[in-house]
This record gives sequence, structure tokens and C-alpha cells, in this order.
Amino acid sequence: MRTDRIRAWDERLVKLARSIRILGPLSWPDTVEAGFFAARGRVLPKPPPVEIDHRETITALLELRRQIDGEDPVGAFLIRTTDSYREAAEMIQAAHTPTFTARSVSLYGAPSQPIVPGGPTHLDAAEHFITTTNTAPLGEPRPTMPAEAAAIWLQEKIDGYFTDKSLPVVLDPHLAALATAGALRVRLRGGAAYTEQTLRQLLEHEALVHSATKRNGRAQPLLTSLGLSAPRTTATQEGLATLAEMITDTMDLTRLRRIALRIEALDAGLSGADFLQVYDIFRAGGQPDTEAYRSAARIFRGGDVRGGIVFTKDVVYLKGMTTTHTFLLQAILEGHLDMPARLFAGRMTLGDAVLLEPAFKDGTLAAPAVVPDWIVSLPTLAAYLAWAGFSSRIPLGNLSLSDFTREELS
Repeated sequence: MRTDRIRAWDERLVKLARSIRILGPLSWPDTVEAGFFAARGRVLPKPPPVEIDHRETITALLELRRQIDGEDPVGAFLIRTTDSYREAAEMIQAAHTPTFTARSVSLYGAPSQPIVPGGPTHLDAAEHFITTTNTAPLGEPRPTMPAEAAAIWLQEKIDGYFTDKSLPVVLDPHLAALATAGALRVRLRGGAAYTEQTLRQLLEHEALVHSATKRNGRAQPLLTSLGLSAPRTTATQEGLATLAEMITDTMDLTRLRRIALRIEALDAGLSGADFLQVYDIFRAGGQPDTEAYRSAARIFRGGDVRGGIVFTKDVVYLKGMTTTHTFLLQAILEGHLDMPARLFAGRMTLGDAVLLEPAFKDGTLAAPAVVPDWIVSLPTLAAYLAWAGFSSRIPLGNLSLSDFTREELS
């Protein structure tokens, strides 16, 4: 029976995939940061080596792939996800070697690659945002809300969407990022301070995209692998999350520049810049020393602090936002009005949302239970996407305020 075969493949894939953690094994312990600043930030950090043996898991994934029927749309999805996890396991297996970066580029992309065929590269886009916003005299609000108060604020907002109150906000003093989100909890960095603007970003980005898609995927009656964080889905996930910030007015200039600066620094690391040089790029970009260290550590985790071997995941944000924007607008214009919400039925790529259409239509896959407000209001979403698509064609670099006085003076 088809459903029995799919369920068996799905359960096997979920079990194998859960043994392949990416960010956890690659992350650096707090002692590396302490040692770096004890040396006044002028000596290359010494992260511990990544030593994980995934050979048995890789073999098991290859065997599973051979068993899955790729002619079935759901089976084809499972094959694509299996391949993604196999490549991720091979990447981690090759940590600190050129193969690590090669696998990372295959999974996430590289700054020099075009965002879309024939279009600008990720680096072109990053340089555009950095240059365009470089002279804007906007300061960043000073974070004053303690982590404990921030957790209470965020929990109240989350409970309005996850009405069973099953997504708790917890504090983690060892968290490198300000926040992360999964299916079971949202974590905030203990000891950090927050602004309300940052918390609104985290609500839209972490809880209402990352947590929602993961939970919706796990709740699928048949294909629970839609609740996995497969590397192949990262660009769409971060694209949805970053676009959500834009649409809900929670993206700010500092965050946009941070995303762009990571790509510029990543390109430098790929080209041979060592950790200290990349660290200085972030400092020159306006980041405080601690944030600059953590930004540089994101790039070199699993790589080589001497340069050339890096982790390229941070390239996906601008690509994801651009392609997701285009996909959503095209789906609405072509009359596929259920397609935007479908992206929240689990963690999938834009292509998956199209290729899995038969499974949604025949009931194999369920519609998402939790979706953010901005994805529900299609007329408002379409208006924003259409305007944003047109406004991107205006060459800001060729304008100045004096251009707007010509008509008044003529």
C-alpha cells in the first residue's frame, strides 16, 4: 500500500536525519571567545576540532535512497531530502578541509554565485545594501530590556498564535545568537539585553516562521520529515523569515547591514582572509568587539581560522528573501492562492511547494495549522510584493535630493 511505503521511508529518514546535527557540532565553546579576548583579539582563536564519524549514517542514507520510489511525488521529495542530509553528513565528516567548504557551497551557495540565473550575485546584492545605507545617520536603539523581561514579552505574543501555549520561551546563557527557535521552544540568550524592535523581529522570524514550519511539518499525518531542518530548505526558510521582517516592518537598517556584511566577510574568508582579518571587517562595519567575534566565528565554524576554508550558510539570507518574494508574487498572479500558506505546511523549498501539489490535493499532506497574519491577507501581500518589485528598479545611486527640486524651480 502506498501510504505504508511512504510512512516507512519517512520514519527511517527522520531517524537517520536526527543523528546529523550541523550547527551544534560546528559551534565553538565560550572558552574560545574568552581566550581570544584574553589575547586582546590579536591572536588567532583555537577552536576544538570537529571529530564526528558519520560513515555508517551516510551508508544507511544511500541504502534508503535506493529503496524509495522516485516516481511518486512524495517519494521524490524524500529522495531530495535524503540527498541533502547525506551531503550535510559528508560536509561535517570533512570539517577543516577544502571538501568541507565544497560541500557547504553545494548546500548553501557562495557569494560569487548569482542569486537567480543571469542576475546579480550575492556579493553584488550585499555591496548594494552596504553602499546604499552607508551614509544613513541612523543610530541603533540601545537595548535596555533584560532577558527575563524579554522572555515574558515574547511569550505573551507567541501564546496568541500557539494557543495551546506549547511553545515556551527559555533562557540559555551559552547561546551565541540572540535567539533560536525550534519545534519545542524558543531560546533567548540569557544575560543579553533586548529592544522591543528586536523582540518583534524575533517573533516574526523565529517563532512565526521557523517554529511554525517545523511544528506544522511534524504534525503532518504522513510525511513528518517535513518537520526536519534539511539543509536544502535553509534558503527558503531564511527567505520567508527575512521577508516576514520586511513585510511586518520589523526589519531595521542595522540588521539589513549585518546580513549584507556577513556576505562580504564570507567572500573575504573564502578568498583567504584569516579570522583576524574577517573580525576586523566586522569591526570596521560598526560591530562591537564581541559581536564582531561572534560574526566571524559563524563563518569559520568547521573551517580553518587561517582562511580559505569556511562555512557558507550565511549566504542564503539575501537569496532566500529575493527568490521567496518573486515566488509569492508569481503564485498570486497565476492564481495559485493556496501556495503562499502552503510554504508553512512544513520545511520545504519553493520547488517542493510546486512539486508536492498532487499530495496536497489528494489529502496526503495537510494544510498548515499555524500561519502568520501577513501570509493570510493575500491582497495586502500582493500589493506589497508588486510595489517592492517595481521600486527595486529605481537606481538610487544615480539620485540626490537636488533632483527633486528641478520641477519646483522650472
